[in-house]
Amino acid sequence: MLNIGQKQKLIAVKKVDFGVYFAEEGQKDNRVLLPGKEVPKDLSEGDSLELFLYRDSNDRIIATLRNPKIMTGELAPLKVREVTKIGAFLDWGLEKDLFLPFKEQTTKLNVGDEVLVRAYIDKSERICASMKIYKYLESKSDYQKDDWVNARVYEISDNFGAFCAVDDRYSALIPKKEITSEIHVLDRFEARVTGVAEDGRLNLATRDKAYMTIDKDADYVMYLIRSYDGVLPFNDKASPEIIKRECNMSKNQFKRAVGHLLKKGEIVIKEKTINSIDRA
Repeated sequence: MLNIGQKQKLIAVKKVDFGVYFAEEGQKDNRVLLPGKEVPKDLSEGDSLELFLYRDSNDRIIATLRNPKIMTGELAPLKVREVTKIGAFLDWGLEKDLFLPFKEQTTKLNVGDEVLVRAYIDKSERICASMKIYKYLESKSDYQKDDWVNARVYEISDNFGAFCAVDDRYSALIPKKEITSEIHVLDRFEARVTGVAEDGRLNLATRDKAYMTIDKDADYVMYLIRSYDGVLPFNDKASPEIIKRECNMSKNQFKRAVGHLLKKGEIVIKEKTINSIDRA
C-alpha cells in the first residue's frame, strides 16, 4: 500500500525516459514515479530507496527523495508562501506548496507568517494543513509551576483565553483572567507556568508573580498620574474595563500598584480620582 504523506522504502521496478517507477515488493502494478531529475545516477532496477509520497500539481501521486518539513500526523511551524481566495499555501520544502484551507485557519494570514500546523489527509486524499491542533498536542511534559517556557498562540477563545503550544509540542492555556495585554494568534513569547492540570496540560501567565512586578506596575501608574498633571481621573473602584483600557492591567494588578504607592506615601485616593501627594 502506498502511503501518501509518509516516507516509505520502495523498490525500483521500471526505468523510463522521464524517471523510475517504484513499488512495494511484489506489488509492481501499484507503482509511483520518481522524476528523472531526482533519480541517482547509479540506480538500477531492484534497488530500494526511502521516498516521500505526495500529490503533484496535477493531483498525481509522486515520489521524492527530498525531506519535507512535515509529514501527515506531525506538527511543525511553516511559513506562508501565498494567500488566495481558497486558502493559504505553506512552504514545506517540496515543489508543490502545502495547502491550508480557510476552514482550517484560526486567524487571517499574511505572506511571511509562521504558523504551527498539523498535516492530514483530506476526503480527496490530498495532504493538507490545519491550525486546529488542540487535540493533537501532548498533555504531559516535565514543566512545573513557575518554570518559564516558550509559548506560541494558535487559537483564542472569548470564553477560555489564549490556547498555546509550548515548544510547539505541549498543550497550554493562558486563562482569560491572566490576559493583561492584547494577544493575537501567531504571537510567540516567554510565559510562566502558573499551574499544571491533572491531565498534564499547562496553565500560563504572560506576567511574573505579583511581588516581582509590583514595582514596575506602581512606577507605571505613577507615570500615568503625572501624565494627567497629578490627578488620575479614576481610582481603584473603577470598572475592570476602564482600568484595562487606560492602564493595560487587570483590576487586581492596578489595586496592588495603587496600594504600593499609597503605602510609600506618593499618592492620595480621592472619591473619584487618585492624586499625587503634591496635588492632594
